[in-house]
Amino acid sequence: MRKSLMVTGIAAIAALALAGCSTEPDSSASGSADTAWPEEITISLVPSVEGEDLAEALDPLTTYLSENLGIEVNGVVATDYSATVEALGTDQAQVIITDAGSLYNAMERYDAQLILRDVRFGATSYASVAYTNNPDKYCAEAPELSTYAASGIELSYCNGIESAGENASGQGPEALDALTKIDDGTTVALQAATSPAGYQYPVVAMREAGIDTDNGITQIPVEGNNNAVLAVYNGDAEVGFAYWDARTTVAEEAPDVAEKVVAFAYTDMIPNGGVAVSSTLPADLVAQLTSLMDGYADSSDEAKTVMFDLVGLSDWTDQTAAEQITRYGEILFQFRN
Repeated sequence: MRKSLMVTGIAAIAALALAGCSTEPDSSASGSADTAWPEEITISLVPSVEGEDLAEALDPLTTYLSENLGIEVNGVVATDYSATVEALGTDQAQVIITDAGSLYNAMERYDAQLILRDVRFGATSYASVAYTNNPDKYCAEAPELSTYAASGIELSYCNGIESAGENASGQGPEALDALTKIDDGTTVALQAATSPAGYQYPVVAMREAGIDTDNGITQIPVEGNNNAVLAVYNGDAEVGFAYWDARTTVAEEAPDVAEKVVAFAYTDMIPNGGVAVSSTLPADLVAQLTSLMDGYADSSDEAKTVMFDLVGLSDWTDQTAAEQITRYGEILFQFRN
């Protein structure tokens, strides 16, 4: 989950670090165990594929579930993530695969049960990173190098957010008190207001550090996480925010990025999306569905391909960390028009 991992279609479900809090299906959140199963259920999602490829792309997943559940499982395309919520609310779908914001809305509005979280590159969530080209101001000690294991690149970190000489973890929140050093007029590279890692989580973190993000800083608008890093690298902004660790996206064009752009703080973790089910489904059906989807990626080589091509994921997990979804909803609320 990084924004870069929030790619088009369901991959935006929205791009890293493992979350805790294992969740078992809760019989109180769905129908009782002895409730009769429906003859069919429908999954609503926004897939990465379009048009004629849709049925072919969905078929391996729905066939796998149908065969193992013993009921018909259908897959339907939603026009966008909010449409998955409405499909569940109107009982046009009983299962939704969607982004974190839509999971929150489904849980709040329709008492949906969160059963799985999306896994990308081994993680269910990711932090937004505060970067700077002025470590003397924002770092309590000299920056040190840790390895970003996904690419094998050594990058610079300070304020104890990573351990020198080890693989970086990207776990937040860390060192957010360093944001108080952002003083009046500081140039800060921020992305579109809809970006969790490039705008929303950073703005909330700065506000909670006592910073007037509307009038107390000079916002430098950028498009994309790579440009947020480059704004700091090129000196257009003293501070910039992007997903962990967006410096890898500019390593070829800026080979000395680890020297010039230092990570000095992590925000709260931003959750990937996941899977939620209607509260009307029988508890034992929910339990079996959860187990089957949790094990889908390991069920065959074809399943691994479908997971990546259809939904842009490497796996699902029942380590739901629902509190991260709740926090995400609270932050989204602050940016509603």
